[in-house]
Amino acid sequence: MKVTNQTSGTNVHEVEDGIYRINTPVDVIGGFSFNQYLILDEEPLLFHTGLRKMFPLVQEAVASVMPVDKLRYVALSHFEADECGALNEWLSVAPQASAVCGQVAAMVSVNDVADRPAVALADGEVLDLGRHSVKWLDTPHLPHGWETGFLMEVSTKTLLCGDLFTQGGAKLPAVTESDILDSSEEFRQVMDYFSHSTMARGLLEKLANEGPTTLACMHGSAWKGDGASLLRELAERLSP
Repeated sequence: MKVTNQTSGTNVHEVEDGIYRINTPVDVIGGFSFNQYLILDEEPLLFHTGLRKMFPLVQEAVASVMPVDKLRYVALSHFEADECGALNEWLSVAPQASAVCGQVAAMVSVNDVADRPAVALADGEVLDLGRHSVKWLDTPHLPHGWETGFLMEVSTKTLLCGDLFTQGGAKLPAVTESDILDSSEEFRQVMDYFSHSTMARGLLEKLANEGPTTLACMHGSAWKGDGASLLRELAERLSP
């Protein structure tokens, strides 16, 4: 792990081949963290921008891995400040970059807010980055937001799973193989951020069928293991 800002504690860790977790711990709700994931490739992709006010920290972290002006895609799971608050800042420093999101997000929010038109992916559509490729998976209202979806990096079986398995705490390991379901469920009981859609079980099965072996969580540690089983266990916990 490389600390890129001593004051904030922002750090970078390669969680899979060419996939870097950028993490900033914050002193709120008893300790929390915000993650972004950078896929380094011929056409690099950043998943989540971070909050607008965190842009200098995330930019500094990306710059420790690659020139920021070479970024090609800035992706988001759903329209929320920690997902895309700094979107236009990224489009400004990376002149060839475009936002990447689902078709619903592009229609209802992103194409109005972003300074350049978004690359709007259909469910199951694959975006080639070079050595890596990412597959867009529509997951409306999972955990929240009509426009929500996730990206599956095909070669490493890494699911960029947004707010699923959110873990509280500011000083967690970059990657773990220990249980994150119980800790994420503990966090959800205190601050329930799920929409509890009737479609949740089917959507979690859809994600499980992709066979992820790394779960790139937006808050807390990334996780390695049998991702399909963990997603199905989450479905059981969410069932009435």
